[in-house]
Amino acid sequence: MRLERAFLVVALAASAGVLVGCEGGSTGTVRKDDPATQRDDAARVHTELGQKYLQQGKLELALEKLNKALDFNPDYVDAQTVIAVLYESINDLPKAEEHYRRAAQLKPKGGAENNNYGRFLCTQGHYDQAQQYFERALADPFYQTPALALANSGTCLAKAGKTEEAEKVLRQALALNPNDAGALLALATILYGKGDYMKARAFVQRFESLSAPRPDALMLGRNIELHLGNASGASEYSRKLLRSFPDSAEARTLNPHG
Repeated sequence: MRLERAFLVVALAASAGVLVGCEGGSTGTVRKDDPATQRDDAARVHTELGQKYLQQGKLELALEKLNKALDFNPDYVDAQTVIAVLYESINDLPKAEEHYRRAAQLKPKGGAENNNYGRFLCTQGHYDQAQQYFERALADPFYQTPALALANSGTCLAKAGKTEEAEKVLRQALALNPNDAGALLALATILYGKGDYMKARAFVQRFESLSAPRPDALMLGRNIELHLGNASGASEYSRKLLRSFPDSAEARTLNPHG
């Protein structure tokens, strides 16, 4: 599941399978007809349906299924996460915050849950609080995508104006995942701000090889080429920006009367 934003992706924790038995004799066996198991199974199924509808843009159906999942089990972490994503997508930020926070409370050491809440907090300008959750995510020894939390952390540090620390963290993210497009663009932006235009260009080009065009990336590429004295390259970026994203804030900057 990916939400297209200037910031990075939301990571959804994998749904755990239903435990149907374990070693240690009959006292340790969880029966399929056990009420708690049935509730968990129902919550999982409704969460999967809700996520499917969300991906299809059927938001009312998605919300119905996700609320049903939480009716079966309000402590089902994946349901809390997916419904948070839905509320964020419709700009109901108080509800989104409530559910991201609840997911992190339910799994206080979970990498994905802490990263998700940290990312959301950063989008709301709570930079210092966000870093606490990124640190918790990175402390999870079982977290499968630490590069994502590092990239989110570095991007958030840059938003907070801590560019030196941000650059260090973003380079750590790229050491783990050299193809993280978001981290590449964030690092390019930092290098541009430092006046290191050649290196900034290299990171923009790496970003372009991995990601679909974005208005902020096209504007950054244009500005880099202007500083490098490449007027034709800057003009090409401008043409792409005006053609592909005519209604963007970046395009309006180039053509305020368009």
